[in-house]
Amino acid sequence: MVMQDNSQYAVGLDIGTTTVRAVVGHTDTPGQAPTIIGVGSFENAGMRKGTVVNLVNTAQAIDKALEAAERMSGHQINRATVSINGNHIVGMSSKGVIAVGTNGHEINEDDLSRVEDAATVVQLPANREILEVTPRSYQLDGQDNIKDPIGMTGVRLEVDAHVITALGPHLKNLVKACEMTETQVARTVLAGLGAARAVVSEQQMENGVALIDIGGTTTNIIVYEEGDLQHVAVLPVGGVNITNDLAIGLKTELDVAEQVKLEHAVANSTLRRGGAGMVKVKLGDVTHEFDTEDIDMIVDARLEEIFELINKELKSIGRAAKLPGGVVITGGSASLKGIADYAKEALQLSARVGKPSGFGGVSEQIETPAYATAAGLMLFDLEKDGAQQARSHQEGTTGTMLSGLSHRVKDLFSKFKS
Repeated sequence: MVMQDNSQYAVGLDIGTTTVRAVVGHTDTPGQAPTIIGVGSFENAGMRKGTVVNLVNTAQAIDKALEAAERMSGHQINRATVSINGNHIVGMSSKGVIAVGTNGHEINEDDLSRVEDAATVVQLPANREILEVTPRSYQLDGQDNIKDPIGMTGVRLEVDAHVITALGPHLKNLVKACEMTETQVARTVLAGLGAARAVVSEQQMENGVALIDIGGTTTNIIVYEEGDLQHVAVLPVGGVNITNDLAIGLKTELDVAEQVKLEHAVANSTLRRGGAGMVKVKLGDVTHEFDTEDIDMIVDARLEEIFELINKELKSIGRAAKLPGGVVITGGSASLKGIADYAKEALQLSARVGKPSGFGGVSEQIETPAYATAAGLMLFDLEKDGAQQARSHQEGTTGTMLSGLSHRVKDLFSKFKS
């Protein structure tokens, strides 16, 4: 198969605490919506609350997800834009200022890079690293609220930016897990920012909107106003907490509780057809029976806590019930029936569930809120210079398997033994 010179391939790799998801996109025309050509996922047993606690298990999950995406797309993945998560991630405001030259100097891209670098000169603990610098607005010779100063004339350039930092050891372990699968990390992006890239419109960002990404063990809150990133927060609660509560409250195993959540939990008990009653869950040869009133009480208690924490975060920045664009909910727990109505009532804002859309190819496989982050990471990867190198452009399979692992991780155990 001969590839065109302008073919671009991009890979988004969402390394979640409970699941790793990979999305591969392709386009022949810059600026065109990519076609989804590969999708893969695998359960992750190597992380806790967004951080790596077992390198081998995390690498295995990454490998399996990428292997599935490779098999579907027919190309070997060796590079990806990767998500990072965890409540160790912190967002802060920062300012940078530089002298750009003499009178008559026109602001260029190099000037923007320099002033953004200046905004990163902040007092950080030795174990923290900067993930992202997002300019909000610029000031040129006293003129403020400039969105794009390129081509404008001035001598003093300032930037008001939002800086996101992460604990260095956590970041390094995440990158190492990827490298153990021979996958180069092109860029690390906060999971919530990836989700927002896929499901929040520019108009919503302009009006004022909050992206709420409810993952397995964390919840990301990303707030935009006037088109700019205003606030980032990561809460240490998520869908796994609902599962754990069900296991305890219903006095059953975690696997059964997870199935109860997926099949019978609702965020709004009025959605139940026929009202309360008994439901059955079969796992293996055993059938379990539960009262929906018990399920509803347990789920509602945890959702109440999660949304109280979300509202508290919005109050801390003066945006509780004050976002015209409302909230967009993503993540695995966004599939909970009635979650948008629950959020609307709890936060007093319009709410909807965010699902990736507008793609061609096998896009139906990612049109769920659980794939919002991976789809957004793929879009970030496509925008990155050299995105076409995200794939090897070689046809074929992923090679010989060894003890259930692909060629990328067959030496994992020997690396740890050496």
